[in-house]
Order: sequence, then structure tokens, then C-alpha cells
Amino acid sequence: MMILVGYVPTPEGEAALEAAAAEAKLRGGSVLLLNTSRGDAYIDSRYANQEELAAAEAKLRAEGVDVAIQQALASGDVAAELLRAAAQDDVELIVLGLRRRSPVGKLILGSTAQRVLLESPVPVLAVKVAQPRD
Repeated sequence: MMILVGYVPTPEGEAALEAAAAEAKLRGGSVLLLNTSRGDAYIDSRYANQEELAAAEAKLRAEGVDVAIQQALASGDVAAELLRAAAQDDVELIVLGLRRRSPVGKLILGSTAQRVLLESPVPVLAVKVAQPRD
């Protein structure tokens, strides 16, 4: 079983990475880590550098999970890149990290996660960053 994780070097991306590792261990699968950029800026903090990718790979391998890494510059459409990767690599599950959004932000259509959730031909696991409890 191949599990696709949309990875960015943020707390949301780390939460998605942890969930993908847990699912891969549970299902006896491997992980395809996809990191992409919107391509709309010269510097994009979501586009992982080699050190960040190596750390993500090491985390998965330490959990006993096989991993392949793909990194691409998107043409401004990260959702399309995720859906393309899912179709080309026989992915059976997509894992995405979600960020907290304001009530107004939730009304705005066009988010990457929303599009993947609506258009994916395979199940999608959406993960939020764990918040400390009071």
C-alpha cells in the first residue's frame, strides 16, 4: 500500500508526516512524501530544503517505514500536483496537514486541502496539529 503525504516543513506538515508513518505501519505500506511549491514567489518556506527532506526521511525510516521523496515546483496549483501524484503512483491514501483557519477563512473556497478532499479518488486523512489542553 502506498500512502501519499503532502509535506511542508511546518507543524501541520510534521503532523501529517507522523500520521502517514502511523498509517504505513498499521497497513504495512510505504510513504510517498511529496513537497511542492506554489511557484508564486522566489522564496517559499513551504518548499523544503535538502536538510528538511533528509530529516523527514530519517523520521520515517526510524519508524521502519519505506519512503520515496518527490519534490516539484508547481505551476501555482499544489492540489493538482497532489492529485497527479496520487493517480500516477497507485496511491491508496492521501494524508494532509490542516492549519487552523478563522471563521471567515473557512468561507473562502479554493484551499488546497478542500480541493484534494473533494476531488481525490482515494480516501484522504486530514490531520490537525494537536493543541495543548488547559
